Amino acid sequence: MTTQILPAAPINTQFWTWRDYRIAYAAQGEGIPLILIHGFGASIGHWRQNLPVLAVAGYQVFAIDLLGFGKSDKPLLDYSIELWQELLADFWTALVQQPAVFVGNSIGALLSLTMLAHHPEMAKGGVLLNAAGGLNHRPEELNLPLRLVMAGFGKLVSSDLIGPFLFNRIRQKPRLRRTLHQVYRNRTAVTDELIDLLYQPSCDPGAQKVFAAILSAPPGPRPEELLPQVTQPLLVLWGEADPWTPIAGAQLYRKLADQSEADKSEADKSGQVKFVPIPDTGHCPHDERPEVVNAEIIQWLSQFA
Repeated sequence: MTTQILPAAPINTQFWTWRDYRIAYAAQGEGIPLILIHGFGASIGHWRQNLPVLAVAGYQVFAIDLLGFGKSDKPLLDYSIELWQELLADFWTALVQQPAVFVGNSIGALLSLTMLAHHPEMAKGGVLLNAAGGLNHRPEELNLPLRLVMAGFGKLVSSDLIGPFLFNRIRQKPRLRRTLHQVYRNRTAVTDELIDLLYQPSCDPGAQKVFAAILSAPPGPRPEELLPQVTQPLLVLWGEADPWTPIAGAQLYRKLADQSEADKSEADKSGQVKFVPIPDTGHCPHDERPEVVNAEIIQWLSQFA
């Protein structure tokens, strides 16, 4: 049985200036701060089923459009996990100013993990949803034919002559819908509203160049490098039917959760890492199964009360 996704109330977008660039964000509620970080190609609107629910549950919820995405500016820069980490640290300093729980999907989860590891004074905990292993594939992770294909595609989409044509084909609404039908197991969640959320930012000046720059960007730190530096509690949620970041790649988090369960004392029943697989769900469980994800996050957050 699938869950019908209903249209969410519009999110009130605000703007903040970072290094002369306009950054879009939303803020709602009061309490312990949560910072929601979207994945590749997404935006604040991807949290439309989560932000208001978490705010009503008693938290001050922020969501941010990373530089290059959503309603934020789209300059041609050398994009990297490190650049967005600096953005998030400055956003926290300007607008949050107390330890927060970082909540991210895909590359947003990798960014959340990076914030926990490198800025522990800013981070109270982390929620990772289908966490990416890097900003893009590391060359050594691909076989030689696929490595050559990806390298060739990166050059084509970066080309001033072919790039705009190729990007325009990729971003068309029917193609977006086909792509989402591959990564959302619950197809009723692939609504016209969701397609519009992904399509509209792709029409902005600079969107094609940002897309090309990110495809050729360094993948960033590995989760294996970051996790030994993390001392805060982690909730890891994973859609079991994800073809982009398959659950088979989550073994590192599963092992940490098993170790936490074995090591926890009577005084600490929460455990350091909690791992929750979500059956019949794809790459974006917060949008595909918001009722499940919201309940898991709220229950886990109760340890911070």
